[in-house]
Amino acid sequence: MEEMEEELKCPVCGSFYREPIILPCSHNLCQACARNILVQTPESESPQSRRASGSGVSDYDYLDLDKMSLYSEADSGYGSYGGFASAPTTPCQKSPNGVRVFPPAMPPPATHLSPALAPVPRNSCITCPQCHRSLILDDRGLRGFPKNRVLEGVIDRYQQSKAAALKCQLCEKAPKEATVMCEQCDVFYCDPCRLRCHPPRGPLAKHRLVPPAQGRVSRRLSPRKVSTCTDHELENHSMYCVQCKMPVCYQCLEEGKHSSHEVKALGAMWKLHKSQLSQALNGLSDRAKEAKEFLVQLRNMVQQIQENSVEFEACLVAQCDALIDALNRRKAQLLARVNKEHEHKLKVVRDQISHCTVKLRQTTGLMEYCLEVIKENDPSGFLQISDALIRRVHLTEDQWGKGTLTPRMTTDFDLSLDNSPLLQSIHQLDFVQVKASSPVPATPILQLEECCTHNNSATLSWKQPPLSTVAAEGYILELDDGSGGQFREVYVGKETMCTVDGLHFNSTYNARVKAFNKTGVSPYSKTLVLQTSEAIVAHEIKPMMRYLWLTLPFPVPSERLPLRRMSPFSSTLNLQPSFPGRSYFDFRSSPHQLSLHSSLQSLNAPGCNFETQSAPYSQLVDIKKLLAVAWFAFDPGSAHSDIIFSNDNLTVTCSSYDDRVVLGKTGFSKGVHYWELTIDRYDNHPDPAFGVARIDVMKDVMLGKDDKAWAMYVDNNRSWFMHNNSHTNRTEGGITKGATIGVLLDLNRKTLTFFINDEQQGPIAFENVEGLFFPAVSLNRNVQVSTEPLGVRANKCPGFFKPGNLPCKPRKTYPQLE
Repeated sequence: MEEMEEELKCPVCGSFYREPIILPCSHNLCQACARNILVQTPESESPQSRRASGSGVSDYDYLDLDKMSLYSEADSGYGSYGGFASAPTTPCQKSPNGVRVFPPAMPPPATHLSPALAPVPRNSCITCPQCHRSLILDDRGLRGFPKNRVLEGVIDRYQQSKAAALKCQLCEKAPKEATVMCEQCDVFYCDPCRLRCHPPRGPLAKHRLVPPAQGRVSRRLSPRKVSTCTDHELENHSMYCVQCKMPVCYQCLEEGKHSSHEVKALGAMWKLHKSQLSQALNGLSDRAKEAKEFLVQLRNMVQQIQENSVEFEACLVAQCDALIDALNRRKAQLLARVNKEHEHKLKVVRDQISHCTVKLRQTTGLMEYCLEVIKENDPSGFLQISDALIRRVHLTEDQWGKGTLTPRMTTDFDLSLDNSPLLQSIHQLDFVQVKASSPVPATPILQLEECCTHNNSATLSWKQPPLSTVAAEGYILELDDGSGGQFREVYVGKETMCTVDGLHFNSTYNARVKAFNKTGVSPYSKTLVLQTSEAIVAHEIKPMMRYLWLTLPFPVPSERLPLRRMSPFSSTLNLQPSFPGRSYFDFRSSPHQLSLHSSLQSLNAPGCNFETQSAPYSQLVDIKKLLAVAWFAFDPGSAHSDIIFSNDNLTVTCSSYDDRVVLGKTGFSKGVHYWELTIDRYDNHPDPAFGVARIDVMKDVMLGKDDKAWAMYVDNNRSWFMHNNSHTNRTEGGITKGATIGVLLDLNRKTLTFFINDEQQGPIAFENVEGLFFPAVSLNRNVQVSTEPLGVRANKCPGFFKPGNLPCKPRKTYPQLE
């Protein structure tokens, strides 16, 4: 908390704030310091007299009036304090913290009351010592400024944590250590101020004086004073004026200038501003963390510069010694040149370290101060300073983002010695400013034992040759399009392993990699041939389980027999040879589905019209172990921020009452694809939409509102198809909790069809659809939707697409294709 101490000290006296007040510019001052820097404006220079006279010669020099407009009554909420004006050109002085302040207009009166309570001369002007903006006070004087009770509480906690000695609150200059505290006046006194301002006679004789430590404890245990309205001092703040951004009382709303303004509950705005300040602090905290890491990097650079300097000097000495006497005279000059460069680099880095250290200390102090402010439970006091703190936090965060965290100097010495000239040319020997070109990196080696494919993803790994002496700054991984086409870059970076998602199923890809540095790129590695998995179709059979693949122990002929059942796909019995000795059997639907678990012999029952070879049937094999399907989860990276994910991104809902869009992670550009989504929750009859969309679809409106989505939206009674905000084909039949929505995307026929509970919903929804599509859903907080791991029906799941269609998505960063 030491860095926060700067936030707790008055810019005038340099001590901790005592009875701080908030100026209209959001800066703070001690009440006594504010009186000390008051400047009395001549009657002829008051706003009233200037309006009356219309013109005249002024003996004073004023600031630009356009700066004052920033704090007008319309936008600051402080217009009732008076109008901004410049301070007279009086001799100025520096406060202990270096901020310019103005001398007092008159000596503070010697009275037993606090100096801030004494009358303020008419037409007094106060100038903020930090931003130098001036304000002409009205009849209320300093009482018109709100007290910063939040800051008082923070200072009190800070002093307790530091066990700091309590200071007198009435000393005019450097405050002395307090010796007593008056419980009735709530003021700490040193001995001289107690005798002068609090004599033990008259009404003051009945006051109780206690030691400062005891007074601090009693002050902490006593309830804090509630902030009152500056216009109506007997009224507490009850609401928050949104336009003026300040707490107000009920009289301000009934008869004051806030009567026509929008107001909100004080507690609600208190929580809102605390939340905003906390969010702003999160961003600033990240910047501070980066700054700390950057300082570590800079300190390491000092060591690296020292080491590189020693290495460079040793090399230079060795070269000069080789030239013996002829080079010795030049050697001293060259060493001086290196030392000069060395000192220059160190100076630049140390200056940057010093600059960043100061900025980081200020940032950390602001953060700790803000955290202490957030701990305050006084809504009114917090809201008086929250806007200014939020602006300061954002401003400080922006300052860290403008190239501040970039080293101003490199650690390398970009010099090399040219020792090739003849001896008669020694007097011309000098440094070459740019190092000779270093060689390109060696060709990377693909590590075949770590390269693999899984479904429609491929993982590749590579390394530099063991004896390579040239470092590589990064690598470029290239893949072709799966059809023998041109290679395209899919990853550029420093990593030596990359996983590429979204490739075509049952396709062959060629991969290669090369390294690069400042000099250039290496030759390509050997080309690696990758084979993605074969796509297997999955659909649902009721009432048993998902339709399945079963393994037969002997080859069988390919044959297709029609089965009589309506479904989204033609119900058939498929026998497909897979590889020698094994075949796959595709059972989608038949009257014998209830006996699937007993034996495959049930397929010989009457009506199936199929006979196998004379070998016996195998027993039923565990289907899930033989199932290999492509599936998708929802994509948090491209979804709207209101979308809520769960169940490993297989379930989504929304935090907003408005429709928000979420896409699947897998895109399709060819083949036939079917997936199902289950309605987990359906309240208040909303209109969720299901379909497909481009990657750049609008995420904050219902699916189908723009020309990047093709969808069906449905309620509890009927559905419509929608594309580019055009509604067509109203169809009866809606959804409830537990309903299943099926989407059939046939890119071979370029059609899109929808199903509800295994029944086709209306005609073919859309035709002539082609390109790259992603599964898409739009919903609000009244709906929750899930997809299942076996949720994609694919002939060939797509992946590496044409340029412009976001080909494949590696799990590590890579540049997108143009």
